[in-house]
Amino acid sequence: MDSNKLSRKDFLKTSALAFAGITASNTILKAVPTSDGLNGITASHTFKNVRLETGFEYEDGEVVHTKTDLFIVEVENGRIKNIRPNDPKAKATDAKGLLMLPAFRDMHIHLDKTFYGDKWQAVRRRQGGVKGMIALEQQILPEMLKTSTYKAEKLVELLQSKGTSFARSHVNIEPTSKLDSLTHLQKALENKKQSFSAELVAFPQHGIYYTDSAKWMKEAAKMDIDFIGGLDPYSIDGSVEKPIDFIVQLALDNNKGIDIHLHETGDSGLKTVEYLVQKVNENPALKGKTFISHCFVLGKLEKQQQEDIAAKLGDAQVGIISTIPFGGLIMPIPTLYKHNVNVATGNDSIVDHWNTWGSGSVLEKAKLMAQLYGYSTEFGLSRSLKLATHNLLPLDDNGKQQWPKPGDKADMVLIDASCSAEAVSRISPVRSLIHNGNIVY
Repeated sequence: MDSNKLSRKDFLKTSALAFAGITASNTILKAVPTSDGLNGITASHTFKNVRLETGFEYEDGEVVHTKTDLFIVEVENGRIKNIRPNDPKAKATDAKGLLMLPAFRDMHIHLDKTFYGDKWQAVRRRQGGVKGMIALEQQILPEMLKTSTYKAEKLVELLQSKGTSFARSHVNIEPTSKLDSLTHLQKALENKKQSFSAELVAFPQHGIYYTDSAKWMKEAAKMDIDFIGGLDPYSIDGSVEKPIDFIVQLALDNNKGIDIHLHETGDSGLKTVEYLVQKVNENPALKGKTFISHCFVLGKLEKQQQEDIAAKLGDAQVGIISTIPFGGLIMPIPTLYKHNVNVATGNDSIVDHWNTWGSGSVLEKAKLMAQLYGYSTEFGLSRSLKLATHNLLPLDDNGKQQWPKPGDKADMVLIDASCSAEAVSRISPVRSLIHNGNIVY
């Protein structure tokens, strides 16, 4: 496939639309011929019979229903141009009453190393913890790299079929892959650039100093990446301060954000959180640009400690990216929200040597969060959607319509649901995805 053009025929032939068994007869939206270089996909559309949320209905002060109505939505040059009352007779693409929501955003995934698109493989029995997995990766990555571009594209297509148009992908930077994982993924994203967006985290999966990754991280920081990553500084590299200092300085020197993996649940995990918050406070340029992925230690703290750490994270504008684990690792997500911590989610792994549980749906993550924390009311379920959209909701907490509005990016999903609450609770099926005004699924 040409890296600068996306043939709709090729896209449908190879995409999740095919493996999901969706036939042309029940495809809701169809691309139309255009001369804008997208080969059959246009960035300007008019949609009729679009269902949008308009407010809440209350009984005794409680939200009991979400009001919706049908509208015409005009899209031009990748943005919403106008929203007006519906006209069933208008010459426009018929959305058939489907609910329009903001497109979903997967904020933690590894597009660069996956088995997806190949034969099924279950996870092998782990030995030696994370360091054992590093040894395994050193063995298997050379073979995985041979098809990593193709598999990344297939993974993107799976995400699109689940309503996701944007991802933050961590990408291995270490002595085994060197910069190859990065360049292979960049090629895949170039091939998908008309239908999908991403930001990249240079991720020293094998430790910064445990393996000689520091020099490769410095090279990657000069390339087209957005965040400097890290991994369990104490348990992998033997120090909290030295790896964090390296990460912080590399981010500052190259004007990047920070997003580190932190699985450690003991004192070293807590010390890592506190030290990173300290470094961000010392360097305000990193506020709002620093994230801790997983951060399992939060789930192991006493309630007052959770409150204290959440307050520090909120004040420093350090976000938490959680895959919403359960069992013995239920995270204090409500406490984080209480202290205005930026919380996001992602699939992490889909099918790889780490795990095989990823469905590709961040809407499923929103439902899991609602189940775990008892957000079962109409209001609670509707608020839970923000986990899938990374904090963008059609209605604010008072029921005032805040999305979509003219000028908003035309990244939207059409879903078979009556409202956000139902979409979250039922993980309602995605029927079409619109990215930058282009119908891509």
